[in-house]
This record gives sequence, C-alpha cells and structure tokens, in this order.
Amino acid sequence: MQIDIAYRPAHSLAKVYLNPGESITAESGAMVAMSTNIQLQTGSGAPAGGGLMSGLMSGLKRMLAGESFFRNTFTAQQGPGEVLLAQSLLGDMKVLEMTPTGYVISSSAYIASTPQVQIDTKNQGFKGFFSGGGMFMMAASGPGQLLVGGFGGISELVCDGNLVIDTGHIVAFDANLTYQVTKSGGGWIASFLSGEGLVCRFQGQGRIWIQSRNPQEYGQAIGALLPAKEQ
Repeated sequence: MQIDIAYRPAHSLAKVYLNPGESITAESGAMVAMSTNIQLQTGSGAPAGGGLMSGLMSGLKRMLAGESFFRNTFTAQQGPGEVLLAQSLLGDMKVLEMTPTGYVISSSAYIASTPQVQIDTKNQGFKGFFSGGGMFMMAASGPGQLLVGGFGGISELVCDGNLVIDTGHIVAFDANLTYQVTKSGGGWIASFLSGEGLVCRFQGQGRIWIQSRNPQEYGQAIGALLPAKEQ
C-alpha cells in the first residue's frame, strides 16, 4: 500500500494505491473516487469479533464525538486499485506511521487507517468537554498507517518536558504524553480578555501535530459577516 498526498496544504487529496487484496478503512463520506475493481463494505467500525452490540456502541460513541456512525472499507479485487480520499474542511493531511504507544486524535481529525489499526472512542469527561473538542477523543493503536487531517496547514511540534497549545489547534499527539486542560491566563477574566480561552498543558516526551487554523474561531468569524436570517 502507498498513500500519496497531493495539492497540499490547502486542498489536500490522499491517493491510496492498493495491491490486490489490500484494504483501507475510511470515515463515511471521505471517498472522492475509486477504481472500478474496488469493493466497498460499510460497517460500524467495531473491532473484529465484537458482535452487534459492540458495533452499535462503537457507532453511537463516534456520533457523540461528532463523527459518522458508519465507516467504509475499500478492498482491491482481482488486481491493484486506487482510492481518492478527502476531508470536509480545507486543509492539509498527514500519514502517521503507527507506533507501539499509538496516538490520541482530536474529534474530526480521523480520515482513514489500515485494517489492523484500532480506532476507539475515549471518553475524556469534563476535560474533553471544556477543551472545546467535545467529550470524546479517538485513540489509535496497533500496527499500520493512520491518515489524519487538519484545518489549514499541519505542523509537528516536539514536547520535551512541557508544552502549551491552544485546544482548538490540536490534531493528534503521541499517546504516552499526559495533558491537562487549563485556563490560558491567571484567571477566567484574564483568559477571556486575552482571547486565547483554554489550552492544553502537555507533559512528557513526544510529538504533537497542530493545525494552523481553529475551525471554531473561523466559523465564528465567517458567521459574523453573514447577513441576518430573515424571520
């Protein structure tokens, strides 16, 4: 399997080349085009052998995280094939090679993964809720490759002890890192006046991938320019 990303960083398109019998699983709606010999199978994305209830719970948790209930698996039949994938927002995409510790992915960053990569929904409780990313995040584990997307360009930062990042700019990070969502300033008023809101304070040794634009802030800026709806 080979994944090439074209038209970076603003209008990225992932070109997935599959050998005969190879598969890739993608978020519902991510497919742009595919070869005629590609077989499409739709499922809940639950781990193999999990059963009906496992599939339903997996899908429901993803819906709460703002993701699709179903995922699609594309398999090349009787020869090599090609699948084109894209994300809903304008921006970059990146292929992450899986590591023994895996990754934590912000909601909406997941695009696709190879079959052996397990994508589970992590309940972050109030920490996730107050971060502005919903109450759930995605945990990726197992061998293979992971395709993630960001709004704007994607940059890799290295945490060497401590690092502070705005919650709205996080795409993914190494799962061995610990983090705490806190105020950006010394108090709630100072944080509000600074315009920065909440931040993630990371600790440990690892990598963090960030997006250059914050989707929520962008939406608010565009919304303020739109004419008022007629009653």
